[in-house]
Amino acid sequence: MRWQGRKQSKNIEDRRGQSGGGGMGGRMGGGIGLGTILLLGLALLFGGDASSILGSLLNSGMQQAPAPTQTNQPYVESDQEAALADIVGVTLRETEEVWHNIFRNQLQRPYQEATLVLFTNATQSACGVGRAATGPFYCPADRKIYIDLSFYDQLSKRFGAGGDFAMAYVVAHEVAHHVQNLLGITQQVDAQRGRISKTAQNDLSVRLELQADFLSGVWAHHAHNANNILERGDIEEAMRAAEAIGDDNIQKKSQGYVVPESFTHGTSEQRMRWLRKGLETGDINQGDTFSARNL
Repeated sequence: MRWQGRKQSKNIEDRRGQSGGGGMGGRMGGGIGLGTILLLGLALLFGGDASSILGSLLNSGMQQAPAPTQTNQPYVESDQEAALADIVGVTLRETEEVWHNIFRNQLQRPYQEATLVLFTNATQSACGVGRAATGPFYCPADRKIYIDLSFYDQLSKRFGAGGDFAMAYVVAHEVAHHVQNLLGITQQVDAQRGRISKTAQNDLSVRLELQADFLSGVWAHHAHNANNILERGDIEEAMRAAEAIGDDNIQKKSQGYVVPESFTHGTSEQRMRWLRKGLETGDINQGDTFSARNL
């Protein structure tokens, strides 16, 4: 991905080096993100309570936790982390440009930019305490995206899905959840919580996530057309990332078998297919996963 020397978003809140606190009792409720399925896999692998993780996926309730405090020592980033922070900042700006244009020209409404928070270990959000172990997530309540850059190591080393554009895809996916929130889609899905069966709720969650994958592809399509950001191998990087975080792949690695009715993010094949559809078409009208009979 061509990101070096490109402008970065101004909507970056850097909390790295701050202590998020929160204790063992705090948890994140309502955050939507790629990291949720990774957390589920790790919970199953290490004996955690997977049901509580799945239960919080669409929960819009907020829980309070102590505010972050600044440590006495200034935070010093590694060269790799500095590069990742630059990729995140550039990608966020690219998403802002694309979604401003789409909202203005196709939806006839203004686009409201999200803030992206960089943190280490743990931090406070309006959805509760976000932790590095949960991976990147979007909190609809404060319209902020939260990323601990150590997630890149997990994505690269544990799941074999590294690369600049893989990380850009992660950012674009969380921004896509912001787009869904602005359009009222997130609220419609969340309103069904407690009214439908667990299986039906999981199905809605899958459709929400697959649409976010599609919208990530839409972003890449328009960003490349406008700024020629894609290099050879970039699409393959994104596809590997989408494949790595499919529910079936995670469950096979973590527990040795697959339980389709428990899926909340979609299979590897589904995630790759919807991401590719967005990449190829760039047409937001083709991303209605909620009406699709064949996901």
